[in-house]
Amino acid sequence: MQSPLFAHAEQQTQERYSVQNPQLLRVALEGHDDVLARKGAMVAYQGLIEFDAEYQSQGNQRARAHTGEGLDLMRCHGQGTVYFANLAQYIHVVDVDQDGLTVDSSYVLAMDSSLTHQVIAVDSQYGISGSGKYQLNITGRGKVALMTSGQPLMLQVTPERYVNADADAIVAWSNGLRVQMQAQTHSSGVWRRRGNTGEGWELSFMGQGYALVQPSEMLPPQNAVIGQGGRAQFGLGQQGARGQNQGNVWS
Repeated sequence: MQSPLFAHAEQQTQERYSVQNPQLLRVALEGHDDVLARKGAMVAYQGLIEFDAEYQSQGNQRARAHTGEGLDLMRCHGQGTVYFANLAQYIHVVDVDQDGLTVDSSYVLAMDSSLTHQVIAVDSQYGISGSGKYQLNITGRGKVALMTSGQPLMLQVTPERYVNADADAIVAWSNGLRVQMQAQTHSSGVWRRRGNTGEGWELSFMGQGYALVQPSEMLPPQNAVIGQGGRAQFGLGQQGARGQNQGNVWS
């Protein structure tokens, strides 16, 4: 049998993490270093691999209940190779070192089990309850695979050059940056877009590091709710894209 499909064969490599094509990740397991992946993200595997639901600590469970931010993970262990993907999102492998990484949990596909993560809050410029943003702080040494809608842009932040990014387009940033959430509006209308510009909340980054943005202001629709008439809800509110991005508020 002949077909152009055979041009998309597996790429052999010695790397633990390898992007087989822009939207498919291959992870090699050797029996000792497990990988944690988004539940349901496995599309294929070879060898003797087992998949188990990952236990969440009580602290992570409480943070998830209060903020809506967190990860539903499965632990993959054994000997062989596993292939991960999620809704044809673009995949990027990042080395996490002592500086750490802050990321929206919606964009995490997989990571080494040696890494730890906890929920942190990004404060609002106005100090308004619930108007901040919750993210995951990933620390340790290892690799994490991130997803983006389209090819992203990596922006360098220096003391002389700070960066502002739309809160719905930001994917991740280095932990060493000073970050503040702000909007060019008055406090009574912080949830409304600024006039007719279509712009709303933004994050301001200062210091030394980088910020990763995607060419989309919508989250991947893995948590989309299908409403009446079969239309997915991507608007404002708890079940829309903005609500999923912001999470719930601390009580």
